This record gives sequence, C-alpha cells and structure tokens, in this order.
Amino acid sequence: QTMKNLIAYFSRKGNNHVNGKIEFLPVGNTEVAAKKLQEMTGGDLFEIRRAEPYPEDYQACVQESVRELKAAARPALADDMPDVSGYDRIYLGYPSWCGTMPMPVFTFLASCDLAGKTICPFCTNEGSGLGHSVEDIKAACPQAQVLPGLSLRGATVAESDGEIKAWLETLPDG
Repeated sequence: QTMKNLIAYFSRKGNNHVNGKIEFLPVGNTEVAAKKLQEMTGGDLFEIRRAEPYPEDYQACVQESVRELKAAARPALADDMPDVSGYDRIYLGYPSWCGTMPMPVFTFLASCDLAGKTICPFCTNEGSGLGHSVEDIKAACPQAQVLPGLSLRGATVAESDGEIKAWLETLPDG
C-alpha cells in the first residue's frame, strides 16, 4: 500500500522581505517549496488561502498578521477544506510570521481531523527558522504525530532541492 501525501501550504506572493529588502515575488517562497515537494513525493497540493487576502503592502500585511496573532484569530479560508481522511501524511508549509505560522494555517489545522495523521512541517523564512511553529502544531493537533520540521531560507528556496531531499530521507517511512 502506497502512502498518500497531502501538501497543504500557505504562501505569500507579491511584496516580501528578501535579503533585507522588500521585493515583489510572482510566486511565494512556500509555494516554490511545496511544488518541489510535490515532485519528490507525488503528493496532492492544497493551497491554504485566507478568504480576504492580506494587504499588498508588506508593512500593512505584517501589522495585520500581528493583530491576528494577538487576537488568536482564525480567519475564514477561501476554499473548502480537502477531505484528509484518505491521506497518511500531511506536509504542512508556511512562511514564518511572528515566530510561528500565519493564522490561516491555524484555521486549516482546526478545520481538519488530523488525529492519527503524520504532519511534516516545512517553513520558509529569512533566518528566523521554525520559531515555535512545531510546538504550536503539536498543541493544535495533539492526536497527530508531528515530525521534525524543515526550515528553508526564502531567498534561496529555488535552489533548495538538496535540502528538501535530505530532510525527506530523515523522515520515517511509516
């Protein structure tokens, strides 16, 4: 029996912080990583999108995300949740915002029954690493197995195939 993988990710295209300055990215860094993972694992892709998009302006987006974090907001998502019952492993991708995941990712975790699933977190960032996101996933999904996460530098995500492959090789097969 083949393991079924879902790659659920939140990604921000447009204005992003790259190497210390704001750059416009036509495709968000986390989406780039998610598509690489799809090529390597054959998983299905699901993009976690906030029903009301974040502001285009980078600083306005940061302010909005901080406000949501402080309020422990669970913003509505743009799409219906995928049926996760047929999946064994969920690769969960997100940029590091305020030391954790963007709040729409928390909405996703709260909206899916992930008991008994294996969650493999991957995070793009400009040096802040995974922050406390892995602990937050464990707290949100106490009945799931949460494996060690992968931190990818957003600015070099296009060249991250080796890092992603090496991480995949560390994950148990089960």
